[in-house]
Amino acid sequence: MSRSIARARAGRDRTSLYQEITDKIIAELEAGRVPWVQPWGTAAAKASLTMPKNAATHRHYLGINVLILWGAVIERRFSTQNWLTFRQALGLGGNVRKGEHGTTVVYADHFVPDEERKRAERDGDEPSGIRFLKRFTVFNTDQCEDLPPEVVSAPSPVPEGLMVPQAEALIAATGADFRIGGDRAFYSPNYDFIQVPRPEAYFEPINWHRTALHELGHYAAFRIMPRRYAFGRCAWAHRRGMSA
Repeated sequence: MSRSIARARAGRDRTSLYQEITDKIIAELEAGRVPWVQPWGTAAAKASLTMPKNAATHRHYLGINVLILWGAVIERRFSTQNWLTFRQALGLGGNVRKGEHGTTVVYADHFVPDEERKRAERDGDEPSGIRFLKRFTVFNTDQCEDLPPEVVSAPSPVPEGLMVPQAEALIAATGADFRIGGDRAFYSPNYDFIQVPRPEAYFEPINWHRTALHELGHYAAFRIMPRRYAFGRCAWAHRRGMSA
């Protein structure tokens, strides 16, 4: 295949794939699902709030794939954010159930044709690569059967480095019942515990610390300040989707 033909074909494939992804995002917006309006991602109705990951490699999906897979979890009400290719499911001793339809994600990379590499060697300059988007299909672990229990249900540990040690030490020193999970950040005065989404669910790690310490402040205010005005204002604001 000549270099010009390869570039033209790659360009057509990218354009088609870009349009498909754009159409999906527009559909999500029209349905009222806007996952970037708060510092953590909008959770699906049934799935715990985490970044989508490959259940075989434990790597988190990045870029546009995050929105694609979040959308699939919300639309199809999957209970996990774990995904596998058909072959990966087989490799783990399970399989995709008959009749299940997968979700298309993308992989971006580039390659250098042999002709271009030879030309660059001949002319003494850098070869020009051809960028491409490759699509492949993944299945949520809810769509599979006979997978090992740890693949399906075990909660993934918080990735190292997302929580600053000093913040962890401060939280521990307060003695507060501090829980990580779910899709809301709050302090419950009735049951006396704090809950915030998992750190990897935030678009920027610093926002997890801001949220955690914000709620810790309301915990302290409620337990220490006699009038407890600060918590009352926060609860009022959270009920209205506002920032306290």
